[in-house]
Amino acid sequence: MQKKLLTNGNVFKRTDGRWGGVVWYMDEQGNRKRKSFSGTTKQEANKKITAYITEFENQITGTDESRKLLCDSLQNWLEGFKFPVVEQTTYDRAESTARNQVYPILGNKVVDDITAADIKNLLNHWMNEGLSYSTVKKVYVLLNEYFRTLYLEEMINKNPMGNVEMIKKSNFLSAQGKEDLPECEMVTVFDEDEVKRFKAEALATYPNGKRKHQQALAYILMLNTGMRAGEALALRNCDIDLESRQLQIQKTVKEIYKRQGTKAVGGRTMKVGKTKTPTSKRTVPLNRAAVEAIKKLREEYYFGEETPLICDERGNYTNPVNFRKRYYRILNGAGIETKGLHSLRHTFATNLINGVKQPDGTIRALSPKQVADLLGHSTSQITEMYYVKKDTARLNGITDGFEI
Repeated sequence: MQKKLLTNGNVFKRTDGRWGGVVWYMDEQGNRKRKSFSGTTKQEANKKITAYITEFENQITGTDESRKLLCDSLQNWLEGFKFPVVEQTTYDRAESTARNQVYPILGNKVVDDITAADIKNLLNHWMNEGLSYSTVKKVYVLLNEYFRTLYLEEMINKNPMGNVEMIKKSNFLSAQGKEDLPECEMVTVFDEDEVKRFKAEALATYPNGKRKHQQALAYILMLNTGMRAGEALALRNCDIDLESRQLQIQKTVKEIYKRQGTKAVGGRTMKVGKTKTPTSKRTVPLNRAAVEAIKKLREEYYFGEETPLICDERGNYTNPVNFRKRYYRILNGAGIETKGLHSLRHTFATNLINGVKQPDGTIRALSPKQVADLLGHSTSQITEMYYVKKDTARLNGITDGFEI
């Protein structure tokens, strides 16, 4: 609770001839308190009361979040409420959203003066600027959490987010002239021809036999295991059992901002930490292509069982930025349009669920639950909705014999 003045002060003449004064206020616990003053003259008592009230109000202004600029208050909330309870990668994204999408438009506005209309205009602005739905939704979620905290802590009297709803995705995309497609239709995968071209470029060599692309077999390994990039980079040689043809996902490599406490100091660094979710810790079987990729990666660099499989020339963990750059160079060399590293994981999942045609003409496929377990998803719905590009061609003729 915010402490506040209950009176502007009263001055009175005491029985001993001196002048007294009193100011009543409420403290942070809601208790009624008073501050007493005295002076030889009425003017002196009034002066002391005025000085005390001025100092009291300055203290309130300094601690009153409602009268701060949004950029200062939101940053305080991020550092005090968000930073201690989330992974640093999550905090980095929240701070980036505040810095890039919130502060430029609402940052210099006083918190208590911000209205629902201001927030709606902010969301509409970024929608009209062509930002993705997921990016604008991050703005909404961040502000919703921030204002909710201030309201519950009684730092503001009214939550402006109470009258703000996130724009419906269909309306959002329509305003941008885009079609609202099912999530599975937006999954990016490599088609059969692109896989062949990607592998050919990844394994290409110079006339002297040296490979054109460093760590190229790492991408083939990801294509055959469905590992996330961070999981692959964190994989140590001791996590791999070639005899049993399986590997253990235990950790992940993440990119985080360099910080001194909560303050970003510029640049990014690597952190080897826990997996994305508890279900991400898993055992992954190795097919023939994956086993061969591991063997060739060890031929390229091997510094012992406790060192990473995909390491740099000194046996250290590979920088994720360099890993992405090498991947994009392979795409460019193969003449394939830009696809994120996660497309390798999507391609793995899509092929397993849609199935692969066998020599006898049958389709061999895995169930969504099996693929979810391989990917480390908690439910098969996540796998089907966000990781698999549906192949409707396999439905051709499936209704033959079911004529009504």
